[in-house]
Amino acid sequence: MADVKEQITNALEHFKQQRDELQVQLHLAKADAKDEWARLEKQWEETKPKLEAAREEAGKTAESVGAALGLAIDELKKGYERLRSRL
Repeated sequence: MADVKEQITNALEHFKQQRDELQVQLHLAKADAKDEWARLEKQWEETKPKLEAAREEAGKTAESVGAALGLAIDELKKGYERLRSRL
């Protein structure tokens, strides 16, 4: 009977420790996700006007504008994918 009680006590302590560690990791992940979101929002705010201007100018200088915007779009896409994978 004492062995069972000790096993249950050990299991409870183990699970409490696991919960505490996971809670800290979740808190840190939330902070990381918020930081990543803020970075992506800033990048979005910088890229959005360029995309809108490119749409207006489409066809005039599409090649030079397209290459630069393609890089910005790829970076935003990868950032959103990284953030989604963290959540």
